[in-house]
Amino acid sequence: MDLRFRKYSWQLAPGAVREIRQRVFIDEQKVPPELEWDDTDEIADHYLAVDASNQPVATARLFSALEETGYIGRMAVLPEARGKGVGEALLRHLIAESSGRYQELRLSAQEHATGFYERCGFHICSLTPYDDAGIPHLDMRCLAPDLAHRAGTERSNPLILGADEESWLFDQPSSFMNLMDSLVGQAGQRLWLYDRILDHEFYDRHRLRELVSALARRHRLSEVRLLIHDDKPLVQRRHQLVELMRRLTSRIELRLVNEDYPMEDQPFLLVDRQGVLYRHSFDKTEGFADFSAGRRVRLMEEAFQKMWDAARPSLELRELPL
Repeated sequence: MDLRFRKYSWQLAPGAVREIRQRVFIDEQKVPPELEWDDTDEIADHYLAVDASNQPVATARLFSALEETGYIGRMAVLPEARGKGVGEALLRHLIAESSGRYQELRLSAQEHATGFYERCGFHICSLTPYDDAGIPHLDMRCLAPDLAHRAGTERSNPLILGADEESWLFDQPSSFMNLMDSLVGQAGQRLWLYDRILDHEFYDRHRLRELVSALARRHRLSEVRLLIHDDKPLVQRRHQLVELMRRLTSRIELRLVNEDYPMEDQPFLLVDRQGVLYRHSFDKTEGFADFSAGRRVRLMEEAFQKMWDAARPSLELRELPL
């Protein structure tokens, strides 16, 4: 379907925005009116999709509570326009609008619709469904809107662990960190990281700390291993991952490579049994990420485990005050 998209403030939005939400959410899905209309409408940008004959067919809103995070909501497609790609086209337009504007996108998805959002690069980030207006919902997020936008319609399930089957190549620090966060954010149990140092630019970041913390606290089998060559930069300057490690000693462990044993010449990160982020050199941010690479991950797990078994703990870090 040939679509055009228009953006409005709530004060200037045409009646069609309200009418579509009334039909879909209140009339069809029985959402109470007092829940449908809220104060967020006043601060959000409202998008209206119209077809080739200028007839409104769908709407959504986009707003920011924090400068770096955008929130998508109230996505509604009229019944007569469903099954024609309208919803996906609208969602991709919102991602394009967010590219370069937000570092992260979040939304609350009806449980039955999570697959729809995954096709565009959103992954589930709540552990269990919750009730919203009598309908089961799950929280979802996209940690790299720029990359999801770049993927366009040519890549299926971009950035989704276990589903995105194409490699991502990167040569810029921003892409490297976005891919790393997208992988870590989907880790269910295991995160193994091997690098020369925990570079402060790449690893000493609030968002990464929060993602690692969520994994470490998820359940008793969570396992975060940090394997590095040099801990001196960590001793000299407080590092968010080190502080987190020392608070969650049973879930996060750091060891130093034993250089008398064989070791890998390239840094990498492994997530669960499927995800890998690989750099060609310790000194450059060039490499690739795979979100569905079970065979490659198994081989790299073996290499990591051998280095881990020969490694030693960092006594200096253990003695630092919290």
